[in-house]
Amino acid sequence: MVKVVGVMFKDCGRVYYFNSNNLDLKEKDSVIVETERGLQYGVVVTSILEKDKSKLKLSLKNVIRKANKDDEEQNISNIKESKKAFAECEKLIKKYNLNMKLIDSSFTFEREQLIFHFLSESRVDFRSLAKSLASIFKTRIELRQVGVRDKAKEIGGLGPCGRPLCCSSYLDNFDSISINMAKNQNLSLNPNKINGSCGRLLCCLAYENELYEDYKKDLPNIGEKVKYKGKEGRVTDLNILKKSYTFYTKDNEYITVDVIQDK
Repeated sequence: MVKVVGVMFKDCGRVYYFNSNNLDLKEKDSVIVETERGLQYGVVVTSILEKDKSKLKLSLKNVIRKANKDDEEQNISNIKESKKAFAECEKLIKKYNLNMKLIDSSFTFEREQLIFHFLSESRVDFRSLAKSLASIFKTRIELRQVGVRDKAKEIGGLGPCGRPLCCSSYLDNFDSISINMAKNQNLSLNPNKINGSCGRLLCCLAYENELYEDYKKDLPNIGEKVKYKGKEGRVTDLNILKKSYTFYTKDNEYITVDVIQDK
């Protein structure tokens, strides 16, 4: 077992775990951590946890130290400079007439790398752009193409429920969402009903999917032939949460069966 803490590098971003390095850390502490791209400034979002090192997906890096006053000032400066870099990059995108929408920009803590995220429907040859950016900012440039869900997370907005988007509020990872999740919940497959602001399937379809799958185990499928108390017909409707189904008989009757009461 190893003692770790969860760290975020941006609001509502992904949580990364780091070896606490025997430091006395608590939630909301600002820290400097070691990453594959060099040092990074982040914020602790969990208490110290004990985890099985073999079960961690990524290799474990260390928390170097709690952030001091100089670190705080450096981080503020990095944020200001990254905004300037964003504006400069947008100008160059127009200059080179590239089919890409810039999402964000950020420096690593010691400014050894400047990272841009962008959205595009096709592959982009950004070699000239990267070369120009490197000559301006005198550091290594990385341009990463991201998906529409990442864009929605960055921009934010309101979902069809009227609340702020889950991705921009608290989700730190995107789960895999399938059309079967909507089918499991007996939802209309109208894209206007089951797609989010990003145009992809709603993240919330996954929240109760496991429950619906469990409830459906005791229910027949729509169109399935069933028999009940001497009556025979085909299933026309399901009420998954009530664990009931309705079937239409040869005698032109609609019969509703409560599976729970029948057990």
